[in-house]
Amino acid sequence: MSTSARSSCVQRGRLTDAPRVHLGVTASLEAVLSHASAEDDMTRNNQMHLFIGMWVTADGFIRHELLPNGRYDEARGNRKSVYQGRYEVTGEHIEYRDDTGFTADGSFIDGVLHHAGMVLYREP
Repeated sequence: MSTSARSSCVQRGRLTDAPRVHLGVTASLEAVLSHASAEDDMTRNNQMHLFIGMWVTADGFIRHELLPNGRYDEARGNRKSVYQGRYEVTGEHIEYRDDTGFTADGSFIDGVLHHAGMVLYREP
């Protein structure tokens, strides 16, 4: 755009007589996809919210803290932060990916977390 054309489009910090670009279907599709993605994120966050908190084995040896930001921190015995990473909940299923890339999963059944042969209970 030439300097004279640019100066006619800007007046006191506002655009005036600027050329209009019709984005049509592409813009509409992007808006729909963006809205759907935001709804998916909200659903995922609401599902995660149901399970946020501390989950412990009956003997208290293993503790999984599911944090609101989608991260978890696992402690074992008197060792804190033995494993850390991200988690994602879909329905009653949880997927873990620790910071080294190791993956695992589990299921919430009747308010109990079943993960890698362990049974963890929500800590009040």
